[in-house]
Amino acid sequence: MPAILMIDDDTGLCELVAEYLALDGFDFTAAHDGQQGLSLAKAQDYDLILLDIMLPGLDGLSVLKALRTGSYCPVLMLTARGDDVDRIVGLELGADDYLAKPFNPRELVARIKAILRRVELTRQPQTEQNGTLALNKLVLNPNNRQVTCNEQLITLTATEFQLLELLMRRAGEVVSKDELSRAVLGKRLQMYDRSLDMHVSNIRKKIAVYCQDEKIQTLRGSGYLFLPGAV
Repeated sequence: MPAILMIDDDTGLCELVAEYLALDGFDFTAAHDGQQGLSLAKAQDYDLILLDIMLPGLDGLSVLKALRTGSYCPVLMLTARGDDVDRIVGLELGADDYLAKPFNPRELVARIKAILRRVELTRQPQTEQNGTLALNKLVLNPNNRQVTCNEQLITLTATEFQLLELLMRRAGEVVSKDELSRAVLGKRLQMYDRSLDMHVSNIRKKIAVYCQDEKIQTLRGSGYLFLPGAV
C-alpha cells in the first residue's frame, strides 16, 4: 500500500485528499507545517510527498532543498496558480512535478499514480536485451539503473533517468516535447508548463560535472536532440 505524506497547512484540503486516496488504497499521513513535515519525511519511508509551497515556519522550497540533500523520494509540489517562479525553483531543486491550486482531486490522484509508475519502472529489473547504453564516456545501464560519465556515478531522480534513457535510445533523432511529456511525465504538454524543460536542465547540469561537452540540444519549436558524438 503506497504511503503518501502531505505537507500542507490547509487541514480541510488534507482531509479531502485523504478521502480520495483512501478509495485507491493509499496510506495517508498529513503534516501542517514545514518543520513537522520535514521531520516525518526523514524519520519514515514514504513513496511520495505532496508538498505545499506556502507553509508556516519552514516554507516548502526550504523543505524540498533539505530533502534533496539525502533523499530522492518523489515530490509533487502544490503551488498557487500563477506562481511560475516557485514552480521553476522547485523543479530546479528536484521536484518531480507540480499541480496548481485549486485542483481536481481526481487529477491529483492521476498525477500521483503517474509518478509512482515512473518510480516503479526504475526499480524493475530489465532484460539483457535492453542492454547498456554507452555514448562515448556517458554510460546508462538499465539493469542496475545507474548512469556514469568518465566512470563517475551520476545520481538522477526516477524522472530524470527515464528522460535520459529515452533520449539516449533515440540519439541523433529529434524527440518532440509532447512525446517526452506523454512518455515520461504521463501527461500532455501544456502551454507554459516548464516542468519538462527543468528536468532536462537538471540532467544537463549533473552530466556537465563530469563531462563538459553539451549533450542534449534544444531545438526551439521541435524538441530535444541527444548528440551521439558529443560526449
